[in-house]
Amino acid sequence: MCVCHPFCELRRDERAIEGLPVRLVIALVVGVASLSVMLSMVSGIQGLAVTELDAQPEPEVTTPGEQDLEVTVVDPDGSRVADATVILRAGSARLDGVATATTDANGVATLSVDPSLGPNQPDGTLRITIKPPAGSDYADDRENTAVLVVED
Repeated sequence: MCVCHPFCELRRDERAIEGLPVRLVIALVVGVASLSVMLSMVSGIQGLAVTELDAQPEPEVTTPGEQDLEVTVVDPDGSRVADATVILRAGSARLDGVATATTDANGVATLSVDPSLGPNQPDGTLRITIKPPAGSDYADDRENTAVLVVED
């Protein structure tokens, strides 16, 4: 018996490694099965999946003065979204207050606005924000297309 190395006996025993691969395979199968169950549970939760909305203003470029702007709210597939609230705020162009409207069944909101530009200001923007319909899986986290206001 070798005293210098405590593992000499295991080295001589050719059966010592036999149980290791079987245990690894069992651990791998159990791990994959557990991961599969956990992923299916997570994918069943609807609150984690949100769909980003986008605003399509018409016209995208306008001039100062009283007018109506139509903003169509769409999802990533291009489907129009009803009952979303569209909020139009001043960006670098001026706007008295905030304009809001709710999209109709066709996903279109009409806003009456009176944008203006400052002295020696050739152009400016109006910012659009969307408040998704209540109880929906929609979100508006990314910046939307701005309306460009240019001097005549």
